[in-house]
Amino acid sequence: MNKEIINNESQQLCDTIVEGMQENKALDIVVLDLREIESAVCDFFVICTGESSTQVDGISSSLVRYTREKLSERPWRIEGQHNSEWVLIDYVSVVAHVFYKDTRPFYDLEDLWADGKRTDIPNLD
Repeated sequence: MNKEIINNESQQLCDTIVEGMQENKALDIVVLDLREIESAVCDFFVICTGESSTQVDGISSSLVRYTREKLSERPWRIEGQHNSEWVLIDYVSVVAHVFYKDTRPFYDLEDLWADGKRTDIPNLD
């Protein structure tokens, strides 16, 4: 498959994940474009925050449902749903991270992957 087509598909998936997060009022959404990093495990990280464990669950469920409805995409793996502090939703080319507000600073993925191109998505009112 053409590399440009693959890049377009992962960009479309990334954009759809952001929309799915916004559907449930996720905060502080950051997209890290990792395509230029040789050691990266995927094309994009999409990171967001929920203000409660209930909201973390809601954001996670919303984005899975949204990507399934919009793109017929299903995650390869979901981890962390049992404690709702950090839910990782792995779509292979794009990995979504939904953090509880007090947990996100501890892992600081944005700093860990600072070589990636960062895009901050404004919070919806």
